[in-house]
Amino acid sequence: MSTREELSAELQERMIRFIADVILFNHAVSAKVGLGASDSQFMTLLQSYGPLTPRQLSEHTGLTSGTVTGVVDRLESLGLITRRPDPTDRRKVLVTPSYEAIQEKLAPLYAEQGARMHSMLSTRTDEELRTISTFLADAVTAAQPPNDI
Repeated sequence: MSTREELSAELQERMIRFIADVILFNHAVSAKVGLGASDSQFMTLLQSYGPLTPRQLSEHTGLTSGTVTGVVDRLESLGLITRRPDPTDRRKVLVTPSYEAIQEKLAPLYAEQGARMHSMLSTRTDEELRTISTFLADAVTAAQPPNDI
């Protein structure tokens, strides 16, 4: 195996380990505040994309409308989201993250992890950071499931 192939294999192994560790950490945080795996994933989607309709949440997750309603109900009961009328279509509702509740309930649980990440990134040059950013953007694109899944 060539050095490039070995390096590629090593990168893939490290990415898999990183993803697994992040998922396990998120599960631990979720359990601490009373969230399930789907609840936590919805919060990630809402923080990444901003307000979404229940239909959009269903499309992103592949969950049924009934399951989406249950997750939204739980998140609303915890104060982590609100349902608001869609300003462009009165028939629709937008599931909107409550940034105040997120700062109060979730942010403190991620603070130490965020500080470690900041410390690690501060040791990298601007060029290295650009390379890492490009790699992660490409990895996100490559991780999108095909339409037939």
